Amino acid sequence: AIVAGLKVSAARAMKIAEFLKPEAVIFELSSSSKRDVLHELSQSLAKANPALGAGRFAEVLLEREKQASTGIAEGLAIPHGRLAGLPTLMACFGVSRPGIDFEAADGKRTHLFFALVAPENAAGLHLRALSRIVRLFKSAQFRDAILQATSQESIYALIAQEDAKA
Repeated sequence: AIVAGLKVSAARAMKIAEFLKPEAVIFELSSSSKRDVLHELSQSLAKANPALGAGRFAEVLLEREKQASTGIAEGLAIPHGRLAGLPTLMACFGVSRPGIDFEAADGKRTHLFFALVAPENAAGLHLRALSRIVRLFKSAQFRDAILQATSQESIYALIAQEDAKA
């Protein structure tokens, strides 16, 4: 493809397994508020990168939420941001079966939270990852299957399986 006069090779499809690890799936979020769920997701992100700490991840996610809610619709939110000092794209995923008021675009409660944090200078990577997540979660059948999953492992397996299709 030619973009702004530059020849750009067709990028291979990004796979979610490249940045979401099985241990970063939270079977049942304990939070009941928007702020608390962002902190809980940040704790999960910090486990994979303790040098940065949960506070830094929470700060990035909370700052982004001040601009506009990342609660998309259909029960999905993708809190995201970029963080200096982060060596690679990181993600975690959590489920809230009762749902949380996340100020979603459709006004409904949010059940599925896919937090994504990218290195500060990786805007393209960040956008590709966001796009991939949105495409994956378009299917109502897939979202329902995740809500009905019975373990952390089965949620990750469902995500990996759906990701392999696309």
